[in-house]
Order: sequence, then structure tokens, then C-alpha cells
Amino acid sequence: MTIFRTVRTAALASVLAGGAISAAGAADVVRHSEPGSHFPISTAIEVPPGATTIYLSGMGAPPVDKTADPKTLAAYGDTETQVRGALTRIQGELAKLKLTMGDVVNMHIYLVADPKLGKIDFPGMMKAYTEFYGTPAQPKLPTRSAFEVAHLANPGWLVEIEVVAVRTH
Repeated sequence: MTIFRTVRTAALASVLAGGAISAAGAADVVRHSEPGSHFPISTAIEVPPGATTIYLSGMGAPPVDKTADPKTLAAYGDTETQVRGALTRIQGELAKLKLTMGDVVNMHIYLVADPKLGKIDFPGMMKAYTEFYGTPAQPKLPTRSAFEVAHLANPGWLVEIEVVAVRTH
């Protein structure tokens, strides 16, 4: 009787452990989006228990003209150029952590009005953003908010972007 109980308990433990391993292995970030929407953001994201959350500080673009004063718009370019540059920097920081843009679950984009336009350049921001998200190579969309702000720390920046990424184990 003791041998049977031990074997039965071991078998049950094995099944339960297998189920737990499968459930843990299957636990992934769940991304929700508006049905039929072609806007490249998720409306909600669920992060599984046990995942690690990584917060990246806000980043602006690196200078595109290193001869220009680094506190002027001339050094960094227009909104589209700055978004592309900031996202490229973020991609590089994520790579150092062995993460990709697909691991980003939340993004805040801070935009200053382009003096040439007299308003924020949302279309320019979206043009660069959609080079990184909503593509066949990168279909994993973060939740995202875009804000118009009066100023950023660097007076040459029109854009600063911060992200939150998740590492599932």
C-alpha cells in the first residue's frame, strides 16, 4: 500500500509540475488592441507574474550635426529625425540588456512644438515611430502616450522618449 501511494503521489506531483512548467513557459506578455484599428499601439498590456520590469530613462536624439551648437535645433534635426534618433538610442540600450523593441510594453513621447511649424509635428513623429513598430518584422506594439510639453531639458530637443520593457523568464 505504501509503495502504491508513493508512486501515485510521485505521478501526481509530476503531472502538476509539468502543468506548472507549461503554464510558466506559456506565460507571456498579452497585448490587446482595438479590433479593426490600424493605429500602431496596444490599448492594454498584461504582464505575467514573475516578469522583470525595466524602466529606461527618457532619451533624446543624438546630434545629427556635430558642428552645430548642441543646444540648438540645428544640431538635432526635425521631429521625425529626432524620434528616429531617440528610438535608435533606445534600441541600443535595450540590446545591451539583451532585449528588443518587442519587449517594450509602455512608451511616453514628449514633444515640443517645432518652431518652423508652430505646433508639434505628430505626423513626423508617427512616420519615424512606424519604422520601429507595426511592421512585419516588429508587430509587438507597446501602449503609448504622446504629450506636448513647453520645453525639454535640452533646448535643441523637440522629442524625449521614455519606455518600460519587460523580460519574461
